[in-house]
Amino acid sequence: MYPEYTFQSNYFTPDKHKLHYIDEGEGDAIIMVHGNPTWSFYYRRLIKLLSKDHRVIAIDHMGCGLSDKPQNYDYCLKNHIDNLDALLQNLGIHSFSLVVHDWGGAIGMGVAAKNPNGLARAMVLNTAAFPSQRIPFRIQVCRWPLVGKFLVRGLNGFAGPAVYMAVTKKMKSDIAKAYLAPYDSWNNRIAVSSFVEDIPLTLDHPSYTTLLEVEKGVEKLQERPLPMLLCWGGQDFCFNDLFYTEWCTRFPGAKMHYFQDGGHYILEDKFDEIAPLAVAFFRGEK
Repeated sequence: MYPEYTFQSNYFTPDKHKLHYIDEGEGDAIIMVHGNPTWSFYYRRLIKLLSKDHRVIAIDHMGCGLSDKPQNYDYCLKNHIDNLDALLQNLGIHSFSLVVHDWGGAIGMGVAAKNPNGLARAMVLNTAAFPSQRIPFRIQVCRWPLVGKFLVRGLNGFAGPAVYMAVTKKMKSDIAKAYLAPYDSWNNRIAVSSFVEDIPLTLDHPSYTTLLEVEKGVEKLQERPLPMLLCWGGQDFCFNDLFYTEWCTRFPGAKMHYFQDGGHYILEDKFDEIAPLAVAFFRGEK
């Protein structure tokens, strides 16, 4: 049904709602954490590549991808962190590496903050795990009362445009359709809308305290030599060079790869260049 996404589906129920995840391969665990408005499909080629030597787990956050999409659910940062943490606890995984993108940075690093010594390596792709007051106007509009919900949930004005605005290389039509397939109605776009509303820009935002806790976890990781691979798209209108510079400053020992002509969906634009970097990184090659 989804091109290049030929994995067995697995489900976990942290409460009364089901989370979908991919669990492929054997060896040291690599956890792949997606953002908004993507799902585990974003990592399909990386899953196939890295699962040859590792156990790769890629979650669909609640309300995203093939997970349940409850209409009366608190789609906040804390709950997304807790869901991923509960999944890893259920699978008996206490030591792991991360691949994070977009919201996956805050969610993945939020889990790592609970056990900073359990994080072995981190591959960081156009994301953040620390507060920022920067928000592009086109995303700010999607947060406006009433108008925002109508744009995002009614007109598909967030996930829809992303398949061409988040890339510099045109997606094949079947790939674009696969990205959008889980978000095909007002009800099914509830998490897409909620993620936009949950961006914590000010101290009084309900998720701001959670994000500060995530940042504290990142600061703990800075205190030890955490192997990190940074692969960054320079044409990202949301996670721009300011965020890239922040990661470089916090982790000066990271392997840094900046792709000037890559977009926000960097794995779509630059997978062929990133693939060998990822293989070498997770094998621990110098």
